[in-house]
Amino acid sequence: MFDLITKQQGNVKNDVLSGITVALALVPEAVAFAFVAGVEPMVGLYAAFMMGLITSAIGGRPGMISGATGAMAVVMVALVAQHGIAYLFAAVILAGLLQISAGIFKLGKFIRLVPYPVMLGFVNGLAIVIFLAQMGQFKMLGEDGTMEWMQGEMMYIMLGLVALTMAIIYILPKLTTAVPASLAAIITVTLLVHGLDLEARTVIDFVRDMLPVEQQASATLAGELPTFAIPMVPFTWETLMIILPTAVILALVGLIESLLTLTLIDEMTDTRGRGNRECVGQGVANTVNGFFGGMGGCAMIGQSMININSGGRGRLSGITAAIVLLAFILFAAPLIEMIPLAALVGVMFVVVIGTFEWASFRIIRGVNKEDAFVLFLVTAVTVIADLAVAVVVGVIVSALVFAWKHATHIIARTHTDRDGWKVYELEGPLFFGSVTHFKDLFDPKNDPEDVVIDFNESRIWDSSGIDALDGLADKYEQNGKKLHIRHISPECRSLLVKANKYVEMNVNEDPRYKVATDKLG
Repeated sequence: MFDLITKQQGNVKNDVLSGITVALALVPEAVAFAFVAGVEPMVGLYAAFMMGLITSAIGGRPGMISGATGAMAVVMVALVAQHGIAYLFAAVILAGLLQISAGIFKLGKFIRLVPYPVMLGFVNGLAIVIFLAQMGQFKMLGEDGTMEWMQGEMMYIMLGLVALTMAIIYILPKLTTAVPASLAAIITVTLLVHGLDLEARTVIDFVRDMLPVEQQASATLAGELPTFAIPMVPFTWETLMIILPTAVILALVGLIESLLTLTLIDEMTDTRGRGNRECVGQGVANTVNGFFGGMGGCAMIGQSMININSGGRGRLSGITAAIVLLAFILFAAPLIEMIPLAALVGVMFVVVIGTFEWASFRIIRGVNKEDAFVLFLVTAVTVIADLAVAVVVGVIVSALVFAWKHATHIIARTHTDRDGWKVYELEGPLFFGSVTHFKDLFDPKNDPEDVVIDFNESRIWDSSGIDALDGLADKYEQNGKKLHIRHISPECRSLLVKANKYVEMNVNEDPRYKVATDKLG
């Protein structure tokens, strides 16, 4: 997939055009995610505008798009249902403050340590959760005031329109990419429903179901600018205890998904985002959301991919997307009322299919049983509990397994070359768990004057490994020996202090990989 991504730098034209494309695709998804959270569509649109604008301006990853997301929405729904939307806004503010704290204390680096099986379980669990959340759209308000499953013709029309939406999204890109397929599907299904006067529930029907009976007739989605307001909740210890669990989960889910997306874009564009700065950017955006009536959010994997594929590389692409989205909110909100729920469900089903990592079924047959167990564990915990808990559990289990299996797996094959230099050919990971064993492999006092450390079959994974190599270089220098270090990442080379002068560069052979460290965060 990465080979299809061009590596060109961003420019004004590409960023603006890409931003417009992203804005068009954001509209239906922002509304759909608002449904998932159980709030009005405009709350989702406000969130998409504010998240996109602020994170693009001050976040740590140019080209990444943020907005209202399903991962955050599924966490919000219980709080909204039990305590109301004001408590949600308060929880979003607190979540934002927690995310800012994570950036200040430089916790963004730890996303580099999330194992691949955990990432697979994360995206698979996210897909399943979003799918289950869509089931509520197949219900409607019954005569007794409770939500009931659709019946008869209405259900058949709903299923047919969902299938039509998905078909358009899959087929249209094969014909043209001038218009985002999801937007084209929304427009087509909307025109079909109103042109044929089909019995299909629309966005305004959903909004009316959420309101008291006396307010349903006058329900509307008039577009206006978001306004500042302090959430109307009691400023008490009891309120804090109500919103704190949700705020913590929102903060963790938002940072995990944002930093995972940041890492993915890093790989696609061969650049490096700043994880700690992104934590602060996400936190500021969520805090502003809580005060201006937005549901909050985080980075959006799908929209970020659209932006990168469309040529968006700079901050201007995300800023453009946010401003164009605001124009939709101000001038086209009445049109949103006409959108059939079936079209939004179809869009979300396509998101589910695209998010789920189907290749994981094939991967399971080729990996060891520990990785397969972690993949299933993270997926299951995601569905049963939430994304943040699942990823934390997966990382802990993976770390325990890895540390146990690999703490002593770093080895060195030694030989003397034709110049009389002693060569240490390392194999295995150099990280906090293997540092002690790494140091025991060398004999600075008795080694010859020229010593080579070859990392061709090894990797330095964290700051502990960097410090260990610096310390080893210092020991050889104290013994009057000349050290030669080969085949380490340019990023590792930039982090070394005492050992940097001993590194022999080879542009063609030196590997490229990232290191979990605060210095580049």
